[in-house]
Amino acid sequence: MKIITYNVNGIRSAASKGLRGYIEESGADIVCFQELKALPEQIDVAEFESLGYSCYWYSAQKKGYSGVGIISKEEPNAVVYGCGHELFDAEGRVIRADFDWGSVLSVYFPSGSSGDSRQDVKMGFLEYFFDYVEDLRKAKPNLVVCGDYNVCHRAIDIHDPISNKNSSGFLPEERAWMDRWFESGFVDSFRELHAEPHNYTWWSFRANARANNKGWRIDYISVSQGLSAKISGSGIDAEAKHSDHCPSWVELK
Repeated sequence: MKIITYNVNGIRSAASKGLRGYIEESGADIVCFQELKALPEQIDVAEFESLGYSCYWYSAQKKGYSGVGIISKEEPNAVVYGCGHELFDAEGRVIRADFDWGSVLSVYFPSGSSGDSRQDVKMGFLEYFFDYVEDLRKAKPNLVVCGDYNVCHRAIDIHDPISNKNSSGFLPEERAWMDRWFESGFVDSFRELHAEPHNYTWWSFRANARANNKGWRIDYISVSQGLSAKISGSGIDAEAKHSDHCPSWVELK
């Protein structure tokens, strides 16, 4: 089974750049999207349904902002919209699909790069979401948490750790949260199989960053330890260029 996570930075924009062809070629069983920037009625679901996917969207109340989705070839037993927090649910940040074998979440973590107030929201989300997942695992122990975490975990995950040491997305308190996240019982599915540097999932639109591979790895697929032995492959599709992000994927036996 192959699971992809992809911040599409506007699903309609990504669709105009060949997203459907990429999804078809990937052979993914489940795709988690972040930053839809669209309401469900604005998304051309026929493009995905024609490939055999059922589609589930959780958009932000604010038009053209945030939003997450899951498309799946296997029909979920249930789909849960939101995480029970008024602000984060209004921003369309969490959707979950439950299957017999486990649950998949598509999560769009807030960015703090626009100022102190949003950084505070981001840190609040990190703490709330950690506790939310801790409670969730009591009932749903086998989790795959896909998403744009908006944090680089280690120096190897960012092109210039020294100059970015005070930048949102690489702050010590954000990286400490990632330490705690993985220590709590999750595996970074990409790093489980790939220790090499210069693997990124997001590049600024400025200064020709993508062509020069001056990027950040901020998109992750975290797999709970109960499923980690089933990881048979993982990767980053850096050549997929429908967004300022690129897809990451994991294969589970």
